Amino acid sequence: MKSSHKITLLFTALVTAILLVVSFSVYYFNSLERKDMFKKRLKSRANNNAQIFTYFLDSNRTVLNRINTSSLESLPHKSVGIYNVRGIPLYEYNADDAQPLHFSRDHIQQVIHEGESFFVIDEREVYAVHYTEERNPIIVAVAAYDMDGWTQLKGLKQIFIAALLVGAFIALITGRVFSRQLLKPVVRLIREVNDISSHNLSHRIYTGKTQDELSQLATTFNELLDRLQESFISQRRFISNASHELSTPLTSVSSQLQVALQRERSIEEYHQVMQSIQEDVVQMRQLTKSLLEIAKTGSEGSIELNEVRIDETLFKVMADVKRISPNYKVQLQFSDLEEFNFLVFGNSDLLYIAVKNIVENGCKFSPDHTSEVSLAYRDGQVIIEVSNNGETIPEGEREQIFQPFYRSASASGIGGFGLGLALAKRIIGLHKGAIFLESGYSSGTTFIIHLPSYHGK
Repeated sequence: MKSSHKITLLFTALVTAILLVVSFSVYYFNSLERKDMFKKRLKSRANNNAQIFTYFLDSNRTVLNRINTSSLESLPHKSVGIYNVRGIPLYEYNADDAQPLHFSRDHIQQVIHEGESFFVIDEREVYAVHYTEERNPIIVAVAAYDMDGWTQLKGLKQIFIAALLVGAFIALITGRVFSRQLLKPVVRLIREVNDISSHNLSHRIYTGKTQDELSQLATTFNELLDRLQESFISQRRFISNASHELSTPLTSVSSQLQVALQRERSIEEYHQVMQSIQEDVVQMRQLTKSLLEIAKTGSEGSIELNEVRIDETLFKVMADVKRISPNYKVQLQFSDLEEFNFLVFGNSDLLYIAVKNIVENGCKFSPDHTSEVSLAYRDGQVIIEVSNNGETIPEGEREQIFQPFYRSASASGIGGFGLGLALAKRIIGLHKGAIFLESGYSSGTTFIIHLPSYHGK
């Protein structure tokens, strides 16, 4: 069932329930008021009959009959009975359209016990009272049918039923219009989202001028589309660059083999060709390894996380970077010697790759081939700073250097694929950390890594 139908039915049911409760309440209290008013009228007639009977005793009943006959229009089907305490009738009056009042001994005992009683006999309401002031106690009972009261209640009931049906119909129509207007922004949102595809990620959803929940939902969708568009652009760029970088060594290998096979070569010439092919294969292997490492970091749930000592990782990086080239130097400084502050929750292999790439880049692009690494702890964060004395990075390139395969103009003569910093940023992001770049005006670049401390999280 559609949400618009659910809202319509819920709104109709709610309004109908409110009308039903109000109608029932009004009808119920009117019924109580009718009963109370009719009881007062019967009580007044009972008192009049008792006073007249007591005054005249039973010597003249003409007065009683005349009084009871005069009130037949206001009290239809009227009956009057006066009894002694044994239930023997002392006086009875029944209108022409009334059945005799069957006042049983149980009724007599009830009235004597309670002093007065109000009950129903044969659809007529009866008021009976026990008078004990005289020497001869009597019981007076007056019965009648409240035709006016019941007619008014019947008319009121019909009015409420008609009003309930009309109100439910109006609520149904109003609920339908209300649900359409309420869900109109949602329908527009669904239509706009359906128009978006991987080839049309630049389209954005209209958020409107209000600041309600639907506007916030549209804003959230737009932010999601921004991230998806950025991801798709990055993916396309990555695939394009990866294809280009992989095709270059393959083309080189294929060309050299074709040239070598065109005619017979000397052993020295074959050796040179194989040496060149080996260099291309090594380059391709390094590139493939980097691509696989980036693919490995694509899902946070696929990596194993444990407690990692960052200081031990830095010592391992320092030793391995020095083995890459005898010219590379790494200077390590600690500003806090409490070892428990250097614990982070993560994957030691991935963190090693991230830090190694940054430190190796520092050695590679610095004239003195030196990276200065410092480790500190502040406000629950493990901070790693990697500095070098290489050329400054222009303002416009500082965000691009973290893109896969991006290489600045100053790195054209230095080997590499442009994947190290992209891989490092992704790994640090998986560990809920952040990486920042500071580059001076004359020379020098500093990469600052923030990782949540295991004890400070």
